[in-house]
Amino acid sequence: MNYRPTSTRRRVVFVTHTAQVSGAELVMLQLVRCALDEGRPVAVACPDGPLRSRLPAEVDILAIPLLGPQGERGLAKAATVARIAAGWLQTGRILRAALRGREDTVIVNSLFALPAVAVARIPGVVWLVHDTLSSAEQRGIVRLSRRGIARAVAVSEPTARPPRQLGIPVTVAHLGVEVPDFRVSPDVAATPVIGMMGALTPWKGHRVLLDAVSRMPGVRLEIAGEPFPGDEPYAEELRRRASEPDLDGRVAFLGRVEPLPTLRTWDVAVSASISPEAGPLVALEAMSVGVPMVGTDHGGTSVLLGGGAGLLVPPGDPDALAAALHRILTDDGLRRSVTETARRRVEENYDRTTTVPRMLEELLRA
Repeated sequence: MNYRPTSTRRRVVFVTHTAQVSGAELVMLQLVRCALDEGRPVAVACPDGPLRSRLPAEVDILAIPLLGPQGERGLAKAATVARIAAGWLQTGRILRAALRGREDTVIVNSLFALPAVAVARIPGVVWLVHDTLSSAEQRGIVRLSRRGIARAVAVSEPTARPPRQLGIPVTVAHLGVEVPDFRVSPDVAATPVIGMMGALTPWKGHRVLLDAVSRMPGVRLEIAGEPFPGDEPYAEELRRRASEPDLDGRVAFLGRVEPLPTLRTWDVAVSASISPEAGPLVALEAMSVGVPMVGTDHGGTSVLLGGGAGLLVPPGDPDALAAALHRILTDDGLRRSVTETARRRVEENYDRTTTVPRMLEELLRA
């Protein structure tokens, strides 16, 4: 796309390591539309893939190579490291040439894109932090890129702590979702449906949820989402587990779906991640329509569901998850309390009509 901006405002340039569309990219798309609505010219630096078709026509696309892993295992990991490092160098050159002589505001939307921006030596770069850093590898990437980051904006309080510990100035701007004018019925179906929505990738905790549901005869499980490139073997592993006798006939894999219509058919939604999430959008979407949430007690999930807005369980504990699911499906008073608290929390703190402009304002702050 060749966009010729007519606005006198500084161009906003988003940089992302992937062209797949998951939570971080959905947030970026919200920010892109908000910036355009404010009359700001926008560019997005991203690899080829599904994300490009989701961008508005007014957006200028800067083509860069893929900068992240694709589920490689074994000996392939060494080649992946070399590919990513070469991609960082190439992307740095592309950005340096594209931004030379301009007064753009550069926002890095993903961890794996940070080193490329450091290579480009762009002043004033802002990192939008979607990852709650929990591994030595993640911290290593930030240390490698530290000189290229002027400041950061994190999407939740737990997500802000690790970058602060690494010496980066961080502020917090919350995520947001559309708050619909309807709520689902609080009644539980005769055959309750438990649902989970998100990419089919190992850290999301699908195995834990399958093991939990195997302890709960008489319920169905629906898993919505598709694997990231390279995670196809994991998706096949999940399907094999679902075909075992303790789950056979009770699990459906829905693929890519529209969130709200699907959530409306579930009696409870689950975020079972075994690594801390910054703030799962699907949890906010479920909370907004009155579907009770059960999530793992770490990262931004703890903030969203704490204080009675959901049930929290230890990560990686199928027994605790099964017990929490049983409680929320059988205790009508608990369901009413949880869904009322959750809806009110979204209305007061996570309505995207206010959170997205605030986040963009914070990212563009001089």
